[in-house]
Amino acid sequence: MPTMSVGMAMGLLIVGNLIAVFSDALIKTLGEDTAVFQFVFFRQLTAVLILLPFCYGVSKKSFTDGLKWHALRAHIWLLGAIFMVFAINAMPLATANAIFYAAPLMMLPLALVFFKEQLNRYSIAAGIFGFLGVLVIIRPTEFDWAAIAALIVALTIASNNLLIRKLPKHQTVAQTLLLTNLAGIPASLGLAIWEGREWDWSPLITAAGSSSFILIYAAICVVTYRSAESNKIASAEYSGLLGAVGVGLIWFGEMPDLAMVIGTAMIVVPLIWLARNEKKQNNTSTANAE
Repeated sequence: MPTMSVGMAMGLLIVGNLIAVFSDALIKTLGEDTAVFQFVFFRQLTAVLILLPFCYGVSKKSFTDGLKWHALRAHIWLLGAIFMVFAINAMPLATANAIFYAAPLMMLPLALVFFKEQLNRYSIAAGIFGFLGVLVIIRPTEFDWAAIAALIVALTIASNNLLIRKLPKHQTVAQTLLLTNLAGIPASLGLAIWEGREWDWSPLITAAGSSSFILIYAAICVVTYRSAESNKIASAEYSGLLGAVGVGLIWFGEMPDLAMVIGTAMIVVPLIWLARNEKKQNNTSTANAE
């Protein structure tokens, strides 16, 4: 049963998505000649180092629980991280993020198929209207490799958020993130070696910063998707697009156009409407119970 109000869960997701934008921005500062697989390995390595102190004193026995689900999420996360580097460096930050935010829409059918969640017309409408806003922003005239990479990222985000339901609930958020990153390190190291590039440790600081921001987002996702039904809160993921527009403008000089403004409004308005509708339904249920 959900243990957090929909409004609270959506609020946390909004904060998490705004923070995650800075992880993307750091990735965009990488040079075109950066070894992608090495950078992804550095991200996972620094994530483990950041998380280890938060897991000090935790029962060692609990670390063996749910390993298959952690391993599955780890490799999905790794796939998404690789394609994210390609997508972010090939298109404007806000455009890449707009495609990433197809994830909430993807979560709706995935939640129905794999978790038998009942979809109400409000969550479906918010997801569809938000996705239409994404299309207004990117104005897709053709599907190039960068757009495909971004859509793969969206699918990995959606899958990972839903798989949180399969993780042991007694594990702490830090444990969950540590195990997911640890499980992915062998594969990321193998890919870095297979890449065949000379080892360059200069992107390590950038990787550490990117890991720090994305860990905050991932922690918020673990908390919220454990506590509330995904189909009711997934639309809050769209909010990070506002941050992407702002960071892209200030940091990279990417000026948003009218389509970006209209599309962003199409994304944000359904979020407000969905939260208010849920609050109204909760108030009505409480009144009837009394």
